[in-house]
Amino acid sequence: MKTAIIVFPGTNREKDMAMALEKASGSAPSLIWHKETDIGSPDLIVLPGGFSYGDYLRCGAMAAHSPIMKEVIRHAERGTRILGVCNGFQMLIETHLLPGALLRNKTLKFICKHMHLRTETSDSEFTSKLGKGTVINVPVAHGDGNYFANDEILKELEAEDRVAFRYCNENGEPTAEANANGSVDHIAGILNKRRTILGMMPHPENATQDWQNNKTGMPLFESIVEALN
Repeated sequence: MKTAIIVFPGTNREKDMAMALEKASGSAPSLIWHKETDIGSPDLIVLPGGFSYGDYLRCGAMAAHSPIMKEVIRHAERGTRILGVCNGFQMLIETHLLPGALLRNKTLKFICKHMHLRTETSDSEFTSKLGKGTVINVPVAHGDGNYFANDEILKELEAEDRVAFRYCNENGEPTAEANANGSVDHIAGILNKRRTILGMMPHPENATQDWQNNKTGMPLFESIVEALN
């Protein structure tokens, strides 16, 4: 499986993502600098977390206009699988590859802690090995992770089974206390219409290694590898 991880000024999770994918697939992803305009023919493109361009203007907004994103969009239109995590999710929103918006956290404070997520669908190449209803515990680290969408978009996401993850407590219950950033309907991750793109705010790559003392994020990467190999 060939994976391209796109690196922008301010990206800081590319190595974490590379380690998770290499552990799952046995092959090291390529790290592609944002000034490149040709990323080859990868099976998977990853937009990792961090603070691209210092998060000036809006999170992910400047990265969305980087020359390499034209290539990412071209691949998206061809059906190449794309995973966007945290800042990467923000880029997918800014490029309209995924619907909705990511607003300031309801507390107006940066959140950095572990949170529980409930898998809402197993019908995707990203979640097939997790199974619907499975609860995982992964870190979040963001100031603008409050997912918002209007009623029309929310109805569409639900009708098409495109909500991938929701914030929940350890028992899988979507409580107000478990939804630290205030996301509408507790949404933590969504899929596009073709189910080829996943965007999510939490960091599954930081729940994959022995030294992280938490490997509940590993099935997500195993799902991708199984689908694309």
